Amino acid sequence: SVICCKTFTIETYHLISWCSKMSLSALSAKTRPLVQRAVKTQGTRAMTILSKDSGEEYKKLNYTSRMKQTGRPVSPHVTIYAFPAAALSSITNRVTGVALSFGAAGLGALEILGGSGTSLELMQTIGSQGFLISGGAKFCVSFPIVYHYLGAIRHTAWDYVPDYLENTDVEKSSYVLFGASTFISLGTMFM
Repeated sequence: SVICCKTFTIETYHLISWCSKMSLSALSAKTRPLVQRAVKTQGTRAMTILSKDSGEEYKKLNYTSRMKQTGRPVSPHVTIYAFPAAALSSITNRVTGVALSFGAAGLGALEILGGSGTSLELMQTIGSQGFLISGGAKFCVSFPIVYHYLGAIRHTAWDYVPDYLENTDVEKSSYVLFGASTFISLGTMFM
């Protein structure tokens, strides 16, 4: 029999009914009423079998429109989840590593394109702009360096002493890493 999307022939319906009755008869007398009650209260979902035409139509729809048609909710975005401190610490370690790479490449490019001493002149110009600008610049430069360096020390400790890799210890060390990096970086603002 030909089966199209959500359309069954009489033979298919009888086959499904017979299979359901056979599986219920295989249950013990104690569990049969429980299963029958669960099926009545929960209901059964309609089985969807796609034909070639409906399969092509399905491919044309994007995920959101397919979910709207079926009445199912769209999966939530990652921004609704609260990340644990260890995950935020790992993400920050990667971001500071990328920032350090771009900073080093930027200073190198500045020296190559602007000539020797261009980076020094830029830093002296930023430093002479007053505490708000120079302090902010010092913090923005020192935080990635300090955080990434302390993160490397923590990872080295984990490599040599794997017992530190307990969930509570990792979370505590993440808070210590954030706090120490921020404290040290704030201290560099006054240098």
